Amino acid sequence: MIQRGQSGVAQYVFGLVRAMLRHCEDGGRRLTLFILEEDRKLFDFASHSAALVIVPEKFRPAIRNIIWHQTALPRLARKRRLDVLHIPSYRRLIWSKPCPVVATIHDLAQFRVSKKYDPARMFYGRAVVPRLARRMNHVIAVSENTAGDIFQFFRMPRKQISVIHNGIDHNRFFPGDSDRARGWAAERYGLRHPFFLYVARLEHPAKNHVRLIDAFERFKAGTDSEWQLAFAGGDWHGSREIHAAIERSPFKPEIRSLGFVPDADVADLYRAAGAFVYPSLFEGFGFPPVEAMACGCPVISSAKGALAEVIGNAAAIIDPENPEFMMAQLCIIATCETARNRLRAAGLAQARKFDWTKTAAATLQVYERVAGHAMGRADAVEPENPQADASYWRLSRS
Repeated sequence: MIQRGQSGVAQYVFGLVRAMLRHCEDGGRRLTLFILEEDRKLFDFASHSAALVIVPEKFRPAIRNIIWHQTALPRLARKRRLDVLHIPSYRRLIWSKPCPVVATIHDLAQFRVSKKYDPARMFYGRAVVPRLARRMNHVIAVSENTAGDIFQFFRMPRKQISVIHNGIDHNRFFPGDSDRARGWAAERYGLRHPFFLYVARLEHPAKNHVRLIDAFERFKAGTDSEWQLAFAGGDWHGSREIHAAIERSPFKPEIRSLGFVPDADVADLYRAAGAFVYPSLFEGFGFPPVEAMACGCPVISSAKGALAEVIGNAAAIIDPENPEFMMAQLCIIATCETARNRLRAAGLAQARKFDWTKTAAATLQVYERVAGHAMGRADAVEPENPQADASYWRLSRS
């Protein structure tokens, strides 16, 4: 489910594997990775430390991929006598359990955002996945918000769910030379003026690009500002609506669609941007706002889904369904250096809370716990979780 490295699940897998390999070196553990042929090069960093099992490319299409997970993967897990199998996306949960199985669920957007996916995927996510999820030995939720959704929509026991926040790579995302980054962005991407940046795949309606374009047009019309708007992300479901909105905009020359941006460029784009804007209608976590904060970029963000818990008090909050409200925040951040400096400082502090080393350590504890249960070990105890109070999970969630 890494989709050639161009998805949030990919960032999760890469970050988790890199950090896990460091833990495995010290703990006598061995990691096995199942990788599609054309994704092999993306895992060069793990080739000397993990066992790589190459899956034929013919299994990349969704239906064939699901069939491979349900049939071939359990057989391979048994053959390799794996102690624990980790499925890092709810879309590929398996029915047959060859060993204890852990799954990561990033969000349940199919229950929260209408028309998030096509009808077939909406049916699979709403009708099939809950049954598969309840068969897992343990589920990792990347946020408290997602854990609450799993409890509500899947009716899973709370003790079967652990909340382990995603991390970010602080060796990659850190404040740098912003002047150099701005010069680089002007040369490479034609961003020759201060700009608002949005890093997300071009997905409509969930990522909400069209309303942000509306807000930006109001901002430009009301201020005569030279600021630009840049979208960094590959085309996805509904991207034609976004491109059409750009084409008909009276400020089309100031709206730049950069396409999928290589990982090596993303941090410098954050450093070059005047501000980062994230008007998503729903997130199970939300990597980009935290990455931007870690690079010292002021963040304007929605608080939908898990975003409120991820950004804390370190972002300027917007109502993503109200372009007029968004426009007002764009104006404040574009014109007030004091506001930008305050958000930079708050963002750097917030970003330090998220680190892949901690995420990997907590995930390995889950592995060892479910493996211990399978072997009947007396030391395989349930995790302590301050949010486990039953009344919390019975709260009505809107």
